Amino acid sequence: MMPVQVYLLLGSNQGDSLQILLQAQQHISRELGHIITASSCYKSAAWGKTDQPDFYNQVLHVETRLSPQQALSTLQTIERELGRIRVTKWGPRLIDIDILLWGDLILKTDHLIIPHPGIASRRFTLMPLAEIAPELIHPVTQKSIRKMLEECPDHLAVTRL
Repeated sequence: MMPVQVYLLLGSNQGDSLQILLQAQQHISRELGHIITASSCYKSAAWGKTDQPDFYNQVLHVETRLSPQQALSTLQTIERELGRIRVTKWGPRLIDIDILLWGDLILKTDHLIIPHPGIASRRFTLMPLAEIAPELIHPVTQKSIRKMLEECPDHLAVTRL
């Protein structure tokens, strides 16, 4: 399989979040593919379920030869290895790894939607993504990431560390 350019969002709001993001990067580099670029880390207020600690987020640009389904399985294994236990949607977590974009692929299955459907409405996703790929074109909206950030309806505070 030819290598494909993938963008992942890492998030954590439990434990030593910055260390956990680093550990996730190490696992991703070993098990998914070469990390081309990593954004800065960003701190943001919790989104969706707001009565929890702030999140630390980071976007990785990765080159992989895995299929989207293989990558999803690999990422879920990494989450479990780092201590993730799924309890409540949008709840606190040690680590969360989302596939944001997979080249120009548009995919919708019961278990995986690419591009991630929340990109356009989440500043904590768009800010780190715009840092490393501002001119990248979203395959559904056909807008650049920079333009999507300008139009983002989410106004929660997101701070680059």
